[in-house]
Amino acid sequence: MVTNGSEDGTRPADAGRVPSGSGSASPGPAGNGDTPLLRLENIGKSFGPVQALSGITLDIPAGKVTALAGDNGAGKSTLIKCIAGIWQPTTGQLVWRGKPEHLHSPRDATNLGIATVYQDLALADNLDIVQNILLGHELTRFGLLDEINMELTAKKTLADLRVTTVRSIRQPVGSLSGGQRQAVAVAKAVLLDAELVIMDEPTAALGVTQTELVLSLIERLASLGHAVLVVSHNLTDVFRVADRIAVLYLGRLAAVGPKAEFDTASVVDLMTTGASARLHNGDGSEPAASGNVSSGAEG
Repeated sequence: MVTNGSEDGTRPADAGRVPSGSGSASPGPAGNGDTPLLRLENIGKSFGPVQALSGITLDIPAGKVTALAGDNGAGKSTLIKCIAGIWQPTTGQLVWRGKPEHLHSPRDATNLGIATVYQDLALADNLDIVQNILLGHELTRFGLLDEINMELTAKKTLADLRVTTVRSIRQPVGSLSGGQRQAVAVAKAVLLDAELVIMDEPTAALGVTQTELVLSLIERLASLGHAVLVVSHNLTDVFRVADRIAVLYLGRLAAVGPKAEFDTASVVDLMTTGASARLHNGDGSEPAASGNVSSGAEG
């Protein structure tokens, strides 16, 4: 267990691969060595006198699921918006594959290989699955839409993600269930060559069957070599899919480490008080102390 830092989890070793824009897997240079795909170094964000984030240092490795937990107002939304290029950190920097990067817009994040799937999913209900997945990146031939290759590309991407529950890839997205809509949004991110996929409360308001679909999708993303950052209040889901858990409390990183070093009670303690006496390192040593915390804002 570490605080204001990071430690690797235990995703199997086939995770050093990332899909290309066609949805097929290809070797990923970020999946080897000790260099994380993304490292947040001393990230701070203030809004006037309000310090929303302070001193966040966190590694997000390729091929693993990192769960970001925290109560309302802990700073989760602020942090993912800094990663997504919506807001620029007041202090600190983002390091991508060992190189410092400054994201001035969501387009910068997309070009880098970061995709964020928000709760509203940003899908067009009146368009079908193929049109949504390739929206803004349509394939053309002789100046016309190449509908056949678009269908094949969308179908292969969904198959690589093992999404088999849709009746037809030409059905309107508005007719899909919540879990199927999540799958379409993730498939779109994969086609954009996203190496880091951020999922904001992906199972909120979903039933049991659809939740299982989304959790399986997250596991599949990691097995293909993507880094996945899951923001969730649902600790059952967190412990199901996460390799690593990071807990925010009032704008600071209370603790981060492999899932094995946490249990539900310790995460609840960290979310509500910023500390826990229940943490365990798995080696017989005393529980690791969580970091000092201070007031912050923005969920």
